[in-house]
Order: sequence, then structure tokens, then C-alpha cells
Amino acid sequence: MEKNSLKELRRSDIFSHLPQMNYLPRWGVLLIDLFLCSIAFWVSAWIGSGFFNYVELNEQATNLGTQYLIVMGVQLIFFWAFHTYSGILRYSTFIDTIKILLSSFCAGLMLLIINLIMDHTAGYHPVLNTVVLFYIPFSFLLLFVLRVGVKTIYEAVQRSAGSPRVLIYGTQAAGVAIAKMLRSSDNAPYRPVGFISNRDERSGFDLAGLRVHQLNEDLFNWMETRRIKHVIISPLKMKHINPATDLQIFIDHNIHILTTPYFTQYDNIDAIDAQRIGRIDAIKIEDLLERPEIDINMENVHQIIHKKVVLVSGASGSIGSELVRQVQKYEPQVTILLEMAESPLHDLTLELTKQFPDSRFIPIIADVRNRNRIEQIFSEMRPDVVYHAAAYKHVPLMESFPNEAIQANVLGTKNMADMAVKYKVERFVMISTDKAVNPTNIMGASKRIAEIYVQSLFRKLHAQDEHCTKFITTRFGNVLGSNGSVIPYFRKQIAAGGPVTVTHPDIIRYFMTIPEACCLVMEASTLGDGGEIFVFDMGKPVKILDLARNMIRLAGYTPEKDIKIEFTGLRPGEKLYEELLNQKETTLPTSNEKIMVARVREFDFDEVSTDVDQLIETSRHSKPFTTVKLMKQLVPEFKSNNSIYEQLDPQ
Repeated sequence: MEKNSLKELRRSDIFSHLPQMNYLPRWGVLLIDLFLCSIAFWVSAWIGSGFFNYVELNEQATNLGTQYLIVMGVQLIFFWAFHTYSGILRYSTFIDTIKILLSSFCAGLMLLIINLIMDHTAGYHPVLNTVVLFYIPFSFLLLFVLRVGVKTIYEAVQRSAGSPRVLIYGTQAAGVAIAKMLRSSDNAPYRPVGFISNRDERSGFDLAGLRVHQLNEDLFNWMETRRIKHVIISPLKMKHINPATDLQIFIDHNIHILTTPYFTQYDNIDAIDAQRIGRIDAIKIEDLLERPEIDINMENVHQIIHKKVVLVSGASGSIGSELVRQVQKYEPQVTILLEMAESPLHDLTLELTKQFPDSRFIPIIADVRNRNRIEQIFSEMRPDVVYHAAAYKHVPLMESFPNEAIQANVLGTKNMADMAVKYKVERFVMISTDKAVNPTNIMGASKRIAEIYVQSLFRKLHAQDEHCTKFITTRFGNVLGSNGSVIPYFRKQIAAGGPVTVTHPDIIRYFMTIPEACCLVMEASTLGDGGEIFVFDMGKPVKILDLARNMIRLAGYTPEKDIKIEFTGLRPGEKLYEELLNQKETTLPTSNEKIMVARVREFDFDEVSTDVDQLIETSRHSKPFTTVKLMKQLVPEFKSNNSIYEQLDPQ
């Protein structure tokens, strides 16, 4: 019967929670602390009473049992006062050490005060003074050793666990915080074993109990022998290096680079935990290509946007949506979101109203190709500033549909520009592309024709009225992460296990982040007096093959071994490299070193207008070869490449 009762007790859920306990409850910590303080008292009593001379002890103070109860009672009061039991032992910090020190010291001080009072009033000490003086350091020592011991044992167990070992690149506060977070977290995905420094004076020393290593070839040999395949770089360190060059050495050695979301509270490193820092993710190729933050003249941008009606066409696109976000910094009166795709516009509107609750947005479904609809919008909304980002931009698709490219990129721009003039818009900023320079494809040529139209339109208007609408054109190359760009495409191929397809081993492209491009667009819109084509400093071109290899390595794979790279040949209209300026063009500097003014060939608007109208009319009749032939007449430098329209070019 008794055995059956024991079995039933074991099967019950009374103790079922014990295996799942991740830490000792507060009452458990308090009991252990009181037990250690009890040991400290009896050791202190043994020493303080003259090696247990009980007769002498009892003549000077109360008996040992009463003294013990008094000491434990006072100590319990100060445990409660300083909440020494509220922390998790394995995560004990300097603050916890201060708490137990204060609790022991204050308890001893209170006992001495009680002795002093009782000596003057009753003529005896409730607790022997020598016992109190020994108790203070002994109790603190035992409480301190408990916490240090538990923490040390826990970290030793963690170090022996199977989590991958990792080095932290960066020895400043952010790097130390990441290391401490990983060492203290229950479910940390990585185990830090050291720091990496690119400064000689920091290497060879220990930091937070971990060795600091110099960034050199010996380090990678050491990492290989210890099978360390991961490096974490803090976001603060990213701001002080050039990721494109300084992190390449890790990629070349097949080291997986990780980073954390940005965090700024470094004052109390011990208080930073995994939840505040966020998860650790593999670094993205966008992080490697991103350049230092651009400084723009905020005051100039503020003057042209503040309290104005701003219209952005193509508002839900990659560039258009970022322009809308950046415009909000300058507090426009209202922002008009012009877009023909309903679902992206709906999603953008929801996002913006949540992100900018104090801003006013008016979403409008409309097609820039519909002249009557565009005029209706301009007449009702009366925009002061227009950012025209609506366009077709995919090179191979437009090569197959030249008439659509003309309708969207040329007719759409013409409609927007004409309405801007009619309804006296102050500034009209057109988003163009580097593919408009010496175009080899339909898309680039259509954007070049749009450039010619707005530039010649301004020249004619300005000759009649100096206060006319200012037309400004901005050119830049590929933007990272934009819809349909190569990076998301490669990422999907890598996730699927490959192969990664590159059109040509020698193809290169310029890259810029979306925020960077839009930031320069905002700045350029303030610099122009009208009619300019602004060219952005795109930095150094990137070889697409190198980009593919780096993305494969960043994903933790080896190119050609784990994931193959295949060459598919240049697509219709594609060329090996993009040019930012025509050979006949030159540039002039501006107040922003990242922005230059292109000196381009000027056109007579009356001739251009006639040719553009003819081109638009031809495109309506779905005769692609006739349309492309007229495009080549308008843009003589347009030479088709890898396209069926090469036969239209002079031999």
C-alpha cells in the first residue's frame, strides 16, 4: 500500500515543473543566502567568542541561539531592503555584488547600533561586537563566492556545449556587449571565444575574459585549426569601416559574417540582453555595398517642401515609396501618392499612416498615360513639387514591348510635364537612369527621349518667363534591393540551392542604396535652376560575377562547390557596362561632391515636340520596328545591342 502511494505521488504533477525550471526561484535564493549567512555567523561566533568559550561568551552577551536569531532577523530585513534574492545567480553582475555588500555591511552596522543602545540602557550586548565584526566580511565572502561560483560553472558548461564558436570583430563597448549577451543567454546560438582588432595595440590582451586577436593571416590559420567559421561584427563597428573592402578578407577565407540590429545603449553593458540587442543574422550583401551616410543641405530641402503640396508618381515603387518617406521629414502640407497598382498603393498607405501619423497622405489610382486623368488630378490638387518616378524600367521586357515603353516613359512624362507647366508647379524632378547614356536598349532610349523633352521644354519656357516651372533630371544606376534587381534574384536562386545565373563573366554595374539615391534626388531638386541633368557619384562599379560569389559565401556556401554559377549570355538590349555620361558630355561640380551637372546637347523644343508626338502616335499602332526606327532618329547614339533591332542601325 505504501509503495503504491509513492508511485502515485511520483506520477502526480506536484513536482512535474522541476525539470523545466530554468532558474532558482527567489525564495530558493533567499534560503541559500540565509544558510550561508548562518555558516558565517557560527564561524564568526567561534572566532569571536574565544574558540567557543561559552562561559565567557554568556557573561558578555545573550546565549548563542538568541544571538543567531537576532543576526538572521536583521540580515533578512536588509536582504529584503536590497532585493539581493531577486537576481538570477548565473547572471550575477557588478550591481548584484554591490547589493550583497550593502546588505552585509548594513546588517552589521545595525547590529552594532543595537549593541550600543542596549549597552547604555540595559548594560549588555545582544550580539557580541567581535562576532558582528567577523560576520560582516564572512557573510559577504560566502554570498559573493556563491554567485561567482554559479556563474563560472554555468559559463563553463555553456563553453562545453555544441554552439558554434564565434569571434567578435570590434573591441569597443558594442562588441563587448554582444559578447556578454551571448555568454549570458540561455539559448545563445553562438559561443564567443575572442575578439578581433585591426589595431596592433589592442591585440594580445584579454577583454571581458576573452583574448583579443590581431586581424592578419595568422588569425585565419588559428581559426582554421579551431574550426571557427563565424565572425560577428557590431553595427557600431560597421560605421567605422568600409564594409566593401574591410570585410572582403573574411569572405575570401569563407568566414560567415554575422551582425546584430543596431542598438545604442552602451552605458550599462551588463544590462544588455538578447532581447534588447535582437537576433543575430547573417550580414547581407547590401551591407557590404552600402557607402557612408550622405550629408545633404537639410535647410534647402526644407525650403522647397515645407508646407507644400508634393506629388510623387510611381509612389509605391522602390524609389517612389522611399521618396515619400524622406519627404515627410520636411513636413509637407500634403503628399499625393499617384500610382496605378492598387494593392501596392493600399499597402503603402497603411504603412505611411502608421509610420507618420501626423502627416497627411492622399492616395490616388491613376495612370500617367491617361492625359485627361492627370489633368484632373493637377487641377484639383495643385501640387507645388512633383517627383516623377513612374516608369517601366526592365530592360529585357521593354526590348520585347517598345510601344509600351514609349507610352509609359515618354507619353507618361510628357503628360506629367505638360500639366506641371499648365498648373504652375514650382519644381518638377524627373527620375532617369544611367541607361539613358549611349543607350543600347529600348528602356534606356525611352528615358533619354523623356530627358530631351523636359529639358527642351524648360529652355523654351525659361526664354519667355524666368519664373516658370523648373525641370530637373536626375540620373543614377542600379539601386540595391529594388523590385526586379539582381540581388533579390540571386538570393532566391541561392535559397533554392542554385545554380546562380550570370549573363556574362565580365559584366559590371554601378550600385547605390535606395535611401542614398533618394537622398541625392532631394538634394539635386534644390540645386537646379532648371534644365539640368544631375549625375550622381555611383562609386566604383561592381563586377556581377564577384557579387554572385560573395552572396554565395555570405549564405555559408562555397561557390562552384556547393552552388554552381552558370553564364547565360547577355540579354536583349543589355551591355557589359553602364555609362553615366555620353562621350560628348562633360560635368560641372556642385556644392555637393556626390552630385555633378551633366553638360548635354541642347535641342529645340518645337522640333522635339513634333518628333515626340509622332513617336507617341506611332507607338499606339503597335508597329515596334517603326517605333524603334523613330527612336533612333531622335537619339542618334542609340545603338541596339544583342537585339532584333540591330538591323535598324547603320552598318
